[in-house]
Amino acid sequence: MLDFAIFAVTFLLALVGAVLYLYPASRQAAGIPGITPTEEKDGNLPDIVNSGSLHEFLVNLHERYGPVVSFWFGRRLVVSLGTVDVLKQHINPNKTSDPFETMLKSLLRYQSGGGNVSENHMRKKLYENGVTNSLQSNFALLLKVWSEIGKGFLDGSLDKSTTRKKQYEDALMQLESILKKIIKERKGMNFNQHVFIDSLVQGNLNDQQILEDSMIFSLASCIITAKLCTWAICFLTTSEEVQKKLYEEIDQVFGKGPITPEKIEQLRYCRQVLCETVRAAKLTPVSARLQDIEGKIDKFIIPRETLVLYALGVVLQDPSTWPSAHKFDPDRFDDELVVKTFSLLGFSGPQECPELRFAYMVTTVLLSVLMRRLHLLSVEGQVIETKYELVTSSKEEAWITVSKRY
Repeated sequence: MLDFAIFAVTFLLALVGAVLYLYPASRQAAGIPGITPTEEKDGNLPDIVNSGSLHEFLVNLHERYGPVVSFWFGRRLVVSLGTVDVLKQHINPNKTSDPFETMLKSLLRYQSGGGNVSENHMRKKLYENGVTNSLQSNFALLLKVWSEIGKGFLDGSLDKSTTRKKQYEDALMQLESILKKIIKERKGMNFNQHVFIDSLVQGNLNDQQILEDSMIFSLASCIITAKLCTWAICFLTTSEEVQKKLYEEIDQVFGKGPITPEKIEQLRYCRQVLCETVRAAKLTPVSARLQDIEGKIDKFIIPRETLVLYALGVVLQDPSTWPSAHKFDPDRFDDELVVKTFSLLGFSGPQECPELRFAYMVTTVLLSVLMRRLHLLSVEGQVIETKYELVTSSKEEAWITVSKRY
């Protein structure tokens, strides 16, 4: 619990502190319902720690005060939005602060990246093209990875071998230097296999920006992909009906043939399963936006350069938007209005982040491989408790059992 509380504090410090450091002229927005500071210096930080996480703090706050609430980080006011309706009203056409980019840049001590509107739009297009080209070029490799992934962790050999563990730790420390070398090698060269960095290089970004974006994308993609895979498998074990429908679609699309990118596009129900996994797990419970121009939400005025939190974990469980919100039900995404709402929140469509798009593809490959061979079963009596960090995970290891499908 202590580690959990420390992470909650670290997350808020990194998320809010980084934005306020980069944009120190934040103003106070008066008249928005919420709570007064618990402590003059720390604001409501003690309340966040006592709640267990920022997400759980926001759940309680929105239950008490409604869809638009405020609290204090030190001596600065923060506004949180907790329903789809108020999110639709929030106008912020200029800078935005992605939670992964903001936090990771703070922890890595990166300073660049606060470009203008056209520059940020250009970078987003580069990322989208980079993901698309990388997946197409490396699809065979992606399939091969699943036959190797987990070695050293599943059998415990990583912890048993000090030599191997040191190699693993050294690799992490050297990641940035490796990326620098790759960037240098890819510049001005033509390769048969396209990787993400190629798109950044071709976009004429400076070396530091390419390095930072490569590092951020790599780290964020890894954690989002890992957690999406984990939660998708966990939720599938809770519903035999969903598993059956998913297997039937995979069998109909692929038959006995290979998994291909073209056929993956036909897996409509599989995509519904993944969208519902993101929603039910509250995969990314909080997002941050910087109010670059004065905005109005209901009767409340939010001055420019106010930090606004999107309480996505609250929104994704709102029963007025998601009937039977606590039920894992992929069929809800048959409704086009539900799909549009999900897209508005940034989890699909044109607002979908590149890291999540990558995670959808990897998880689809994983499920396509597993479901053709195995029934996924839950462990009787197991209760999975949730830990809300930058990406939602389970507090303890989650176990499943399997049986052969043929």
